[in-house]
Amino acid sequence: MTAVLETNALGKKYGRRWALHDCTLVIPDGKVVGLVGPNGAGKTTLLHLAVGLLAPTSGTITVLGGRPADGPAQLGRVGFVAQDTPTYARMSVANHLEMGAWLNPGWDGELAEGRIQQLALDPRQRAGSLSGGQRAQLALTMAIAKRPELLVLDEPVASLDPLARREFL
Repeated sequence: MTAVLETNALGKKYGRRWALHDCTLVIPDGKVVGLVGPNGAGKTTLLHLAVGLLAPTSGTITVLGGRPADGPAQLGRVGFVAQDTPTYARMSVANHLEMGAWLNPGWDGELAEGRIQQLALDPRQRAGSLSGGQRAQLALTMAIAKRPELLVLDEPVASLDPLARREFL
């Protein structure tokens, strides 16, 4: 069994408080996994550790056999959409795709442009003027067009209304 994500006694501490403590898990290749738990259980912290946005306080984590965000090659292997579906408000949809192509050697421009057309997004429109659902779709397009080996989604539909959530899914 090949693991896409493996942790051993992983922990992240903020001041005196543990956001994640003694987390040991193995996620095998080819599986879809959902993290379920109450607010404050450490789900987002674990995902941020997995994509390299945070460094662990204790323990170890490997993603696709390497350290999270350990250089451009490792970064290119993981796609991530955060809960707030980050986009750059002043950049157009087309500028987002251009940036994605510039930053990601494995960028699939045909996939990205096809999704934008399918979603009926105007490439000239600034991300800041898109609806929440449209921003979520743009963020997802950015994550999947890099053709990652691992796609990590941190509740990208949490702030969307039920119709936008359904469209996203």
